[in-house]
Amino acid sequence: MSLTDEKVFDLEKKALAIRKSIITMLIEAGSGHTAGPLGMADIFTYLYFVALRHDPKNPSWEDRDRFVLSNGHICPVLYATMAHAGYFPVHELMTLRKFGARLQGHPHREWLSALETSSGPLGSGLSQAVGMALAERITAGRTSPKQFYCFTGDGELDCGQIWEAAMLAGKEKIQNLTVVIDRNNIQIDGFTEDIMPLNPLADKWRSFNWHVQEIDGHNFRMIEEAFGQARAVFDRPSVIIANTIPSRGIPDFEGKFEWHGKPPQTDEEKKTALDALRTLSGKLKNEHSTL
Repeated sequence: MSLTDEKVFDLEKKALAIRKSIITMLIEAGSGHTAGPLGMADIFTYLYFVALRHDPKNPSWEDRDRFVLSNGHICPVLYATMAHAGYFPVHELMTLRKFGARLQGHPHREWLSALETSSGPLGSGLSQAVGMALAERITAGRTSPKQFYCFTGDGELDCGQIWEAAMLAGKEKIQNLTVVIDRNNIQIDGFTEDIMPLNPLADKWRSFNWHVQEIDGHNFRMIEEAFGQARAVFDRPSVIIANTIPSRGIPDFEGKFEWHGKPPQTDEEKKTALDALRTLSGKLKNEHSTL
């Protein structure tokens, strides 16, 4: 079902609130990743507020869908989205990376039980998601309604384990598995195509028997269509290559790999980030003033 204008506006407002939380928590922590979390805020918003079958008040609900974040370093967007969805109070986001806090620099399931997995070393998340999906097939059969989602970064595709898991999923035709790749073209020390070229990326996944879609990762209607198509594929796993802008929402930071792994630190950087998001808020209101 297509998103209405009102629903798109609602999702855009949620994504903006999540971006504001990401920046404020990074500033408070004084460390953490900026580019990936801001770039993936729209897709996380769609996942938690539309696509994912879950219950924030009952995180262990047996019939929930499963979500694995493979590139765990973008966890500020995961934490912010979970907080805005009701898993824990928004003010807890200010404990990011602090000693004794549940919200560490990489997600840790033993400290935050609403997580499906712990993640840190890159490349392992898809293997975890494939294992979960295969275990569900063994216990519940191919008609299980559960969906399994795994998000990865494009730089993470340098890890060979990702491709081993992709081959297995293609062989087993895991139809209820959807991978979203954050195709922002950067990694911590440069641009992906300079460090380890990935193109033709879509063709690689097709060759492993995956259903492939390429979308604008900031367009909620395209996101909606892609997730819908993925759920409708019954003979293979699906991958959505989401073209995103790193540090989306802060023009001075956008597209720069230098913001992959650092937060706004100087007074000027903090002001630039917060002012940009306030400007974006005003622009959003003006664009939807007739709703």
